[in-house]
Amino acid sequence: MNEVIKAIKERRSVKSYKPDAVPTELLYAILEAGTYAPTGRNMQSPIIIAVTDKAVRDRLARLNAEVMGMDGDPFYGAPAVLVVLADRSRSTYLYDGSLVMENLMLAAHSLGLGSCWIHRAKEVFDSPEGREILASLGVEGDFEGIGNCIIGYADKAPAERKPRKENYVYKI
Repeated sequence: MNEVIKAIKERRSVKSYKPDAVPTELLYAILEAGTYAPTGRNMQSPIIIAVTDKAVRDRLARLNAEVMGMDGDPFYGAPAVLVVLADRSRSTYLYDGSLVMENLMLAAHSLGLGSCWIHRAKEVFDSPEGREILASLGVEGDFEGIGNCIIGYADKAPAERKPRKENYVYKI
């Protein structure tokens, strides 16, 4: 089977991570893969914020948990969070950012790392504290949080894949 198709079929969301840091060279390879996601008219509306600093990572986890009205770590202990945002002025921004998220997750899987898409980036980065984080990085413009791609070494095997539903594909 083709390696790309194999990776697509084998990748699973990981919800338990070892505390080990993601090696810099692997993180950069994953980030680079994200930048090669297709975007509408190749306008490259998304940006990626790579968070490996524990204090910032924990701050984002707290903000994300607050959106859900819970305590705890919605990032499942993952040591790295790759936040994908996209420029709202582009009509394809949501799709563009979603494709970046998929590239990040597939790249992580191909390098032996686990990943999971964690929602609520929109709410976090629409908040005053989220906007403050963006401003501190020099991010200007009207960016919407698309997702948080958590990355790290899996602490346990992810769940088995479920069978595909009937009538997933219709052929004419």
